[in-house]
Amino acid sequence: MRRVIAFDVYGTLIDPHGVVAELEGLLGERAQAFSQRWRDKQLEYSFRRGLMGAYVDFAQCTREALEFTDRAFGGPLSELQLDRLMTHYGRLPAYPEAAAALTRLREAGIVCVAFSNGARETVAALLAQAGLAEAFDDIVSVDEIKRFKPDPAVYAHLRYRLEAPAEATWLVSSNPFDVIGARHAGLHAVWVRRLAEAPFDPWGGEPDLTVTDLESLAERLIGRME
Repeated sequence: MRRVIAFDVYGTLIDPHGVVAELEGLLGERAQAFSQRWRDKQLEYSFRRGLMGAYVDFAQCTREALEFTDRAFGGPLSELQLDRLMTHYGRLPAYPEAAAALTRLREAGIVCVAFSNGARETVAALLAQAGLAEAFDDIVSVDEIKRFKPDPAVYAHLRYRLEAPAEATWLVSSNPFDVIGARHAGLHAVWVRRLAEAPFDPWGGEPDLTVTDLESLAERLIGRME
């Protein structure tokens, strides 16, 4: 039986707050708060559109969330600055340990795929500029079925694309809603708890494993999947 790990991209492999340095030049000490509000609103918009059945590309959710956040902060940014931030979002950095951890998993014979709300072309370009493209056997995007995580159809589509049973498929994500969605769909799931103070949703569906970063994921998961 093939051993497969599906990695969430934004927040798990790629740091969505990699825009903070750019924002600091525009907003000073408000940069971190702006970045967090942007990220929160980006996810909220995907959830709302999923419930409404009003799907759009994740990049549009990201742009609309940016424009909302700019308004919430008093509209300090120009259209050109908003455009530049969106360009920068396509060049977000990978977390420092990501490349080595992925290499270790691949060398152990584990199939690794990127599994994202982002469109395939966007994710492919993002992983390539971050130096992670060669670590993946495939990219599975929700854009293929026009739904967003954590819709159960998204995880069913992942299994369909991988041709893998639920018991052999693991999701790795830093986003609790994604972990809960995968567990609800019958997949194994690992929560990457990058912030020690981050709580997990009290829904009762705990992850199979909780790790602090991808290096510890590789250490713990390779033995478990053997």
